[in-house]
Amino acid sequence: MIVIVGGGIIGLASAHHLAERGYDVTVCERTNLGTGSTERAVGGIRAQFSTPINIKLSNYSIDVWERFEDEFGINIEYRQHGYMFLAAEEETADTIRDNVALQQEHDVPSEYLDPDDAKAILPELHVDRFLGGSFSGRDGSADPHLAVQGFSEAVRELGGDIRKDVEVQDVVFENGGPSRVETSDGDIPADYVVNAAGPWAADIGSLAGLDLPVTPKRRQVGVVRPEIPYPEDAPMVFDMDSGIYFLPDRDGDALMGGHFGGPDPDIDPADYSKGYDLDWITEALELASDVSEHFGLDSEIKDGWAGLYAITPDHKPIIEESRPGFINAVGFSGHGFMHSPAVGSIVADLVEEGETSLVDLDVLSAERFEGATIEGEKNVL
Repeated sequence: MIVIVGGGIIGLASAHHLAERGYDVTVCERTNLGTGSTERAVGGIRAQFSTPINIKLSNYSIDVWERFEDEFGINIEYRQHGYMFLAAEEETADTIRDNVALQQEHDVPSEYLDPDDAKAILPELHVDRFLGGSFSGRDGSADPHLAVQGFSEAVRELGGDIRKDVEVQDVVFENGGPSRVETSDGDIPADYVVNAAGPWAADIGSLAGLDLPVTPKRRQVGVVRPEIPYPEDAPMVFDMDSGIYFLPDRDGDALMGGHFGGPDPDIDPADYSKGYDLDWITEALELASDVSEHFGLDSEIKDGWAGLYAITPDHKPIIEESRPGFINAVGFSGHGFMHSPAVGSIVADLVEEGETSLVDLDVLSAERFEGATIEGEKNVL
């Protein structure tokens, strides 16, 4: 029996891959499926990263997202409208050039843009303030709720057991590995335990005697009615220097977010504000208005929400069998939804073979944080 802690997209993708390979799987979710970080994600899917490992996770996953409806029978509203990264500073432009070169080495169809190229893609850009950028039309977005539905239905069809409103309280180890998981709904026998608990990853890791450097951080998203409607086929745009991003929603609306403002306070994932802050969304709209004519003075703030990133020091996940029978798939720093198909395959490989050929897992080991230097992911929205 394999017990997966966490019924978000990572846990369900892992459960699906394991169930497909014939394993008995039980998913334990403390509330409802996908109600942690997954349901509060904007659904971005991209391969424009600055580290080879994240590019590889994306390439595998995008292949799955492109055929998801055919395989799972669920339309996840996947739109490949592209991502555009923009640089206002020369150092940032140099970083984007380096990123594009790396991405192209890994078969990502990204390209470096001069300001005129960027304006040709989105005519309303205030290109005078930018030195350049990058674009890949294969990047896009999908609905995380529908992806959760697709994976969970497939797990159940394969005989997997998904238990909601069940809190994991302890993991008991005997004879060198897990023997059972103690929950609010009774004990479950376990040969393997998969920690896919998102913002609760460190808490679950501690049950196995592990000190995981995964910290929950609150991130906000605003829903805006732009002064000029934002087309549904327009790209997600990220100003790497100001930290603002925006992407198409529905009916001309836009979603926006980003990493700006003050330092992140400590967060209790079980007790934090899930609403948006008016000061924050006002600043977001002001920053977006510097990027594009869409967000003029007559733009309307409609709604918003807050969710949690589970962040590691280098913004790359920890995926490993940290001790015999205990697998961590945690710390995705906002990239868990987009990378979940690849992660599910890796988790199944670890159970079946003890290793994977999909990526070099040494790069994702928690031991990397004991070294003097680590390569951090720069393209974090």
